Amino acid sequence: MHLVTAANLLDFDLDALASLCGQLGEKRFRATQLFRWIHQKGARDFAQMTDLAKSLRDKLAGCTELRPLAVLSEHVSADGTVKWLFDVGAGNAVETVFIPEYGDAGPPQVGVRPPRGAAAVGGQGPSVLDRGTLCISSQAGCAVGCRFCSTGHQGFSRNLSTGEIVAQLWHAEHALRARLGTSDRVISNVVMMGMGEPLQNYAALVPALRVMLDDHGYGLSRRRVTVSTSGVVPMIDRLREDCPVALAVSLHAPNDALRDGLVPLNRKYPLAELLAACRRYLERAPRDFVTFEYCMLDGVNDAPEQARALLRLVGEHGPVGRVPCKFNLIPFNPFPASGLTRTPAARVQAFAQVLIDGGLVTTVRKTRGDDIDAACGQLAGEVQDRTDAARRMKRVPIDILAAAATPAAPAAREGRV
Repeated sequence: MHLVTAANLLDFDLDALASLCGQLGEKRFRATQLFRWIHQKGARDFAQMTDLAKSLRDKLAGCTELRPLAVLSEHVSADGTVKWLFDVGAGNAVETVFIPEYGDAGPPQVGVRPPRGAAAVGGQGPSVLDRGTLCISSQAGCAVGCRFCSTGHQGFSRNLSTGEIVAQLWHAEHALRARLGTSDRVISNVVMMGMGEPLQNYAALVPALRVMLDDHGYGLSRRRVTVSTSGVVPMIDRLREDCPVALAVSLHAPNDALRDGLVPLNRKYPLAELLAACRRYLERAPRDFVTFEYCMLDGVNDAPEQARALLRLVGEHGPVGRVPCKFNLIPFNPFPASGLTRTPAARVQAFAQVLIDGGLVTTVRKTRGDDIDAACGQLAGEVQDRTDAARRMKRVPIDILAAAATPAAPAAREGRV
C-alpha cells in the first residue's frame, strides 16, 4: 500500500487504517483509537482527537484528511423520514434516506427536539425510536435499468468510493444524534438499497460493509446490514465468501419472460441461476432466509395466478428446490417515465394472502416518505448519464401473460404496456 496525499480516512476499514498507521511508525492500537474518533464520535478534525499524541496528529494532518460529502439539500417527511441529497462531484448527486419507526407516540413534531434520551433507539419516553434504518446509495445512477425504478431512468455516471458510501452513514448518524440530543446510536439498520446496484460496485462495497460491522466503527450486526441486489450472481457468490450479511433480491416476477422486461439483468442471470445462488448464499448468511422484494405493478405482475407461480418457483418442485425466503410486497411509487401504475391495496392484500396460505412469510411494505419522494423506487439524485439511458429506457413493451380468471380478480388482459 502506498501513501496517497490527502487520503480520505473514510475510505479505510480498520485493517487498512492499521496498515496506514504502521507506515507512519505507529502501533495498531493507534488505528483503533483513530477509527473510534472518526466513526463513533464523529470527529471532524485531528485537534479533537485528544488521546492521540500530537506527533501522530501532525503526521495524519500531513497526508490524510476527513472528507465528508457536502449536503445539497435535506427534506423531512410528515412521517419522520429524512432524505439528504449529497454532492459527489462533476454534477452528480446521490440520495440517502433515514426511515424511523417510532413507538405509540409517533414521530416528534418537525423542528421540536424530543426530551433527551427519548429519541434514541431503545430510549424511554414519548416518540421512542424503536428502529432507525438508513438506505444508502452505492452508485451515481444505475446501469441495470429496472423499469419501475426512477434511478434507472436517470442512467449511470460512476461508482461511489468506499469513503463516499461510508460518508452517508457518518453524516446521518452524527447529524441525527445532534438533532435528537443524544449520544446513543440512532441508526440500528443499514440497507444498501439506495441509488445503484451495490454488487456492481463490489470493490468499494465490501470495505464499507466492514466499517459498518466493526465494533470500533458502527457496531452493526450482520443481521442488521442488508445488501439488496437485482441479481448479480457471481458477486452474490463472492459476498458469501467475503462478507456475508443479510441478502435481499429484487425479484418482481414469477418467470423469466416477465422478469426480462422488468429487470433487464435477468437476461444475463435468469431465475434458475439466481435462485441457485441464493441457496448457496444461505450456507454462510447470518439469516436463514433470503428476502425477495416484489414491486406490485397494476395489471403486470399482481394476478393471483402469478402469486401461485411464485409459490411453485421457490417451492420443493421449483427449478432449484425449496428456497428459504420471505416476500416483501412493495406498493409501486409512480413516476411519469415508467408508464406503470400501482396495484390497488385490496389486490395487494389478496396477492399476499395467496403467498401466506402457501406457507410463505409475507409482508406488505408501508409506504414511507412519499411526500418528499423518498419512498422505494423514487430515489433520483442528479446523474450525468454516460449510458444513453434516454434511449435504453424508452417504453419498451412488457409482455403480460394472461392469468386465469378468479372471483377475486378478473383475468389479466393479454397485452403490452
